[in-house]
Formats: sequence, structure tokens, C-alpha cells
Amino acid sequence: MSSADPAGDAGAIAPARPVVRWWVVALVLLAIAALAFAVGRFSTFGNAGPVDPGTDSPEAGFSRDMQVHHAQAIAMAMEIYRKTDDDELRVLSYDIATGQAGQRGEMFDWLVQWGLPQSGGPMMQWMSASDAGHDHGVGGDDPLTDEEARIAMGMASDAELDALAAATGQDADCQFLSLMIRHHEGAIPMAEALLELGTDARALQVAQSIKDGQTAEIDAMESMQARLGCTS
Repeated sequence: MSSADPAGDAGAIAPARPVVRWWVVALVLLAIAALAFAVGRFSTFGNAGPVDPGTDSPEAGFSRDMQVHHAQAIAMAMEIYRKTDDDELRVLSYDIATGQAGQRGEMFDWLVQWGLPQSGGPMMQWMSASDAGHDHGVGGDDPLTDEEARIAMGMASDAELDALAAATGQDADCQFLSLMIRHHEGAIPMAEALLELGTDARALQVAQSIKDGQTAEIDAMESMQARLGCTS
């Protein structure tokens, strides 16, 4: 009877374990780290919200200037609303006053949310890079003075506001229509400049609304001028 040879068993060569080289491990770890970094970067980009406009942005300049512009329109509209006997003009003036009061409040709130002051910089200077700004003389070596900007924006002078306050009847109606048409014609280029230069979605939406709404109101007021027999 034969038996196994212990010496032979002891001398048998065991299968060699595969050798994992250190640089293979290092490459795998680097690949994992790179993947994790990429995932983190894309996740950050996906969660990043829009950047708020800065104090020198078109949105900030538009908000500040249009608040001043709207304030005068509201005052003129309420003046004629109180004393006109023309039903169509009364409705229009009410719509102008309430609509622009709402927009003015929203623009005030934008600046609060953006952490920006309600005033700052020369009026209309934010329009300097736009076609509308160039048409209004903005963008030269010297910024417009406040008085020059108000004229460019179609705003009424103190003397014109006093004359409107003193006028009555058809004379008051016609004065209001003339002043408000000019006022609207000054606002539309401001809205066009923001549409050209701005990036904030809500501000662009309001600017488009101002452009469309005030263009339609100009047509309505010119029709009223013809009906009332106003002379320009």
C-alpha cells in the first residue's frame, strides 16, 4: 500500500498571487477623485441662481429713473382725473395713475431686494450703451444734467404743471393730453434701452409692458385730441 510523500507535498509550488502594481491603484483613485470633482462642479452650476443686478446695471438705472418718471405721470393723471368732465379721459387717467403706481412700487421693491440704493448716478447714464441712449444724447463725454435728462425723458416743467393745475374744462383736458403724450414718448425709449441692455427676466417683462402699453395709450390720447378739437 503506498502513501503520499510528505516531502513531495511540502515541495510543491503554490500558485502565485497576481501582483497589483501601485501605479494602477493610484490611477483608479485619481479617476474616482476626478469623477467626484466633476459631479460636484456640475451640481454647483445647476443650483446657482441668477446674479442680482449691480448698482451700475441697466436694471438699477431703469428702476431709479422710471420711478421719477412715473411719479410725475401719476400726479398729472390724478390732477385731470379730479376735474375732467370727459368720461373717456377720466377712465384713461385712472388707468395711467393706478397702473404706473403699481409699476413704481415694484421697481422700488426690486432695488430693495437687490440691496441697492434708490438713487445713484446721473439720470439716463445707464442708457449710454444703447441705441435709444445715443438718440437722446446720452453717452457723450459729459453726463446729462438732471434738467437735461428730464427734458429728454419728456417730463413736464414746473411751469407746465402749474398751468395744468390752473386750467379747467376742455383747456385742461387738452393740456393734459399734450403733456402725457410727450411724457409717454419719453418713457418708450427708456423701456427700449432696457430691452436692449438688460438681463433680468422680470425687469425685461415690465419694460416690454411699458413699451406696449404706453404706445397704445398714445394712440388713444391722439384720438381724444382729435375728438376734443385740441390744437397742438
